[in-house]
Amino acid sequence: MKILCFAPVLRKGSFNKKLIRIAKSFAEEFPGAEVELCEFNEFPMPIYDGDLEIEQGIPEAVNKFAKKITAADAIIISSPEYNGSIPGPFKNAIDWLSRLKPVPLEAKQILLIGASISQFAAIKGNFHSRVPLHVLKSFVYPDYFGVAFAETAFDKDDQLKDEKQSDRLRKLILSFLQYASRTETPFDRLGEFFEEQKHSHNEKHPH
Repeated sequence: MKILCFAPVLRKGSFNKKLIRIAKSFAEEFPGAEVELCEFNEFPMPIYDGDLEIEQGIPEAVNKFAKKITAADAIIISSPEYNGSIPGPFKNAIDWLSRLKPVPLEAKQILLIGASISQFAAIKGNFHSRVPLHVLKSFVYPDYFGVAFAETAFDKDDQLKDEKQSDRLRKLILSFLQYASRTETPFDRLGEFFEEQKHSHNEKHPH
């Protein structure tokens, strides 16, 4: 199972870069996991511009990032919150990815986590980040993990000081990967359920 981890932020000392490294270490505990951590800075993307796309095509950085996403079976993203919403670099990357056919994010299993210096632990940014991902038909895991007051949450080794918080993140990641490793989606199972009900109805009420 190939797992891609990244924090859609450019700042070197980002709390979310610290958090995604912790998430990567927990993901590596999952049986058969191949975990890759990407630095978002490796993929410098211009602001999306339709004229630029027409004149020059899709930027090479977008194509490189898309290949990483396409190859992944599951994706863990640690995103900051900018002014109560999705960070600009993250939204810009999603907008560029949406121009590719097929869209790399479609049907991808995604877990969102985040860290913020506020008491709300980037939860508002998480809500807003889900919207474009849902529109692009990603399967975004319903649960969420956030770190509040991030400036005091990490120790000198960039680990979470609160052991209970660290354990909760570990359990969430392993639960997500267990879910994402299934070959069927909830919709597949729902389809099977309707077929079973239809078959049962026909047996009870033959034409």
